[in-house]
Amino acid sequence: MTQGKLIIFSAPSGAGKTTIVHHLLGHIPDLEFSISATTRKPRGDERDGVDYYFISNEEFLHRIAKKQFVEFEEVYTGTFYGTLRSEIQRIWDKGKHVIFDIDVEGGLHLKRKYEEHALAIFVQPPSLEVLIERLTGRGTDSKEKLQERFVKAEKELNYAPQFDIILKNYDLETACAEARQLVTDFLKT
Repeated sequence: MTQGKLIIFSAPSGAGKTTIVHHLLGHIPDLEFSISATTRKPRGDERDGVDYYFISNEEFLHRIAKKQFVEFEEVYTGTFYGTLRSEIQRIWDKGKHVIFDIDVEGGLHLKRKYEEHALAIFVQPPSLEVLIERLTGRGTDSKEKLQERFVKAEKELNYAPQFDIILKNYDLETACAEARQLVTDFLKT
């Protein structure tokens, strides 16, 4: 069984982790994105097998019972997200390293499981107020969903010290450059 490394990016929703991960995928050819499984419905132009593996709650629970997930969470009430073991192996079998854009608790589970083979980076927004502005500005969530995201974000910010590195995203260009250096250095070890 081939084993590469895992690069874990976690942050509250709206902190910029997805943008940073896409930047790294465009600059470091040895990385491949881990596609998470979720029970939520696709948003906008999201595609199954590209952005997420969209599966039913029943199928998700069946896969949990068969221990097919490395980690999973009920991130929002009734909405599950998880990382399939087969997804990590698929990427390693290609000779690549896995990069994750994952919620905070899921990121910590992966770090504990893979220890020195994983680099866990927490993307910290400038402030909770800026995060709230970003999430509200997206215009993709209902008032109730936004409130749920704000409460979750406030809680998630407390997890930052448990990560290997806290990457401050006060300026996106700077954060992307710092992330590229951190990941490049880790892959050399």
